[in-house]
Amino acid sequence: MPIELTEAGRGAPFTGDYQAELTALQERLARLQIAQKVHKRRAIVLFEGWEGSGLKAALKRLVASWDPCHVRTLCVSHDESFDEDRHWLAPFWANLPSGGDTSLYFHSWYRKLADNRVAGRIDEARLARYCDEINEFEAQQGDHDTIVVKLFFHVSSAVQRERIEERQRDPWLKHLVTTHDLLSSQKRTDYRAAWNELFAQTDSRWAPWHLVNGDDKRGARIAALSLIADEFEKRLPGAPPGQVDNVVKLVADA
Repeated sequence: MPIELTEAGRGAPFTGDYQAELTALQERLARLQIAQKVHKRRAIVLFEGWEGSGLKAALKRLVASWDPCHVRTLCVSHDESFDEDRHWLAPFWANLPSGGDTSLYFHSWYRKLADNRVAGRIDEARLARYCDEINEFEAQQGDHDTIVVKLFFHVSSAVQRERIEERQRDPWLKHLVTTHDLLSSQKRTDYRAAWNELFAQTDSRWAPWHLVNGDDKRGARIAALSLIADEFEKRLPGAPPGQVDNVVKLVADA
């Protein structure tokens, strides 16, 4: 069942020991990265969601967990154009991770489709074709043992408005609020419909979407890092290379 955005955020506020749980999660993720590097597995993690929903805060905590030599963060800005000279996914193909490395996307290939769908530049038929291409692209990553984690940070309209207004009151942070940030919050109903269309067509078995409740800042960070750690554990071998073979050999020799 695909996830679906409603007007309200989801989930209860985090009430545990935030610092202790965050530290434990970062240590867990650090161990998982070692397994990823040793087994030369690739990983792609997408951070999507509303402006003001806590994407960047969670991303910072994730990056702090890992060896920076094996992580690359790619920030995808608002872009309504489609390059007719090459496939629209080509820029993302060029940034696929090498074995043992992770590519983190602050916004992704989905952002272009959502923006253009709201702007009326993509009809249903064209959107369906682009979603098929995304599904094939993500399936190819899975076929090459790439871990794909897709997160969407959801936040209620009241909380989103409060956080954007808070940034606008700060003499430094107000310069970081873009025209597109304001437009997406003003056209929230249209964007919610566009994202629900994307979820319905791209919530695949090999690359499912995960919804993160962004209304509570601490809860969102813990939930996001927990989801990433869970997905890595599902896909990574639990033992170093050769260890299982050695155990089999010892049993045979005995």
